[in-house]
Amino acid sequence: MAFKGVDFLQFKRLLSEEEIILQDTCRRWVDEKVMPVIGPAFDQHVFPKELVGGMAELGLFGMTLPEEYGCANASYTQYGIAMQELERGDSGVRSFCSVQSSLVMYPIYSWGSEEQKRKWLPKLATGEAIGCFGLTEPDHGSDPGNMATRAKRDGNTWVLNGAKMWITNGTIADVAVVWAKDEEGTVRGFLVEKGTPGFTAPEQHRKMSLRASVTSELVFDDCVIPLENVLPGTNSMKMPLLCLTSARYGIAWGAIGAAMACYDEALQYSLERKQFGKPIGGFQITQQKLVYMLTEITKMQFMTLQVGRLMDEGKGKHFHVSMVKRNNVHHALEIARLARSVLGANGITTEYGAIRHMNNLESVFTYEGTHDIHTLILGNEITGIPAFR
Repeated sequence: MAFKGVDFLQFKRLLSEEEIILQDTCRRWVDEKVMPVIGPAFDQHVFPKELVGGMAELGLFGMTLPEEYGCANASYTQYGIAMQELERGDSGVRSFCSVQSSLVMYPIYSWGSEEQKRKWLPKLATGEAIGCFGLTEPDHGSDPGNMATRAKRDGNTWVLNGAKMWITNGTIADVAVVWAKDEEGTVRGFLVEKGTPGFTAPEQHRKMSLRASVTSELVFDDCVIPLENVLPGTNSMKMPLLCLTSARYGIAWGAIGAAMACYDEALQYSLERKQFGKPIGGFQITQQKLVYMLTEITKMQFMTLQVGRLMDEGKGKHFHVSMVKRNNVHHALEIARLARSVLGANGITTEYGAIRHMNNLESVFTYEGTHDIHTLILGNEITGIPAFR
């Protein structure tokens, strides 16, 4: 089935020529390179690492960062459009790119030394190096400020002890951006390289979601890293939270892509599958499902584009991103479930994409701030009263 796209209210008219070219280029790449391999990769619980080079060639890694570091110097809106198209293929593919860009390259560029930038950003941009981001812990997810991972200064080194959990790319990463508290309780960022003594990254298995993505634990047992591996500009929780804002923004766009894929599949199936002598798309209940899907996708598009424009103007706030991440993932998950129901028994197999997207979105609904946490972020903004505790 060829993807027809979703543009019911002529959304594309709001995009620039550059943005349209980017979308069309990413869309073709996803159709040609991702779609043939992603079903088997999900079934086999493996990340299709052969896709990394293609994403790099498209300039998708760290794409909002300057050209002097090998990046595309693109807009936030362009970044979002690219994430939409990647997640139309699979959340795991978009997650890889989001982590590489927003959670690894962004903090190195924002708070790293010039030496760190020169060493890592060009290699990360080309996919020669892979990165991961260590913030979430086994006992600290929504409250990262209470992290237990500690960093102790010892002469010309830092010694890390602790563990991180649910880390995308962890096992295959060449460098981990790890957040830990120093002896004064200050949150600092550290670059921990693969092979460092005392550092292990075992992969987590038995997942029913994001199966085409590497998810890992990071373990630090008297892990000694050189003094120059601390990100010198980091000194508070504000830094990792800014990384998360960037990543959540990409997720909001990505959820649109997953929803588009599910809607397109359900629509085409409904026109081909016949019951009681006519296509199931001719029945009222099926049409009701399709109308809900199309309406919510269209609303997502316009709202998320506005947040992208605000980000490009330097006016985007974390609560704007919370609104679209919360809204889009919630409705994308509902759309995936409805699409699966339209497909009937066929919908429970990975021959079709709906259940794969549905399972993936269950994770997206939780990570980078749960639905409930984003509700509280918005509630705090509109009332001025924090309700986190």
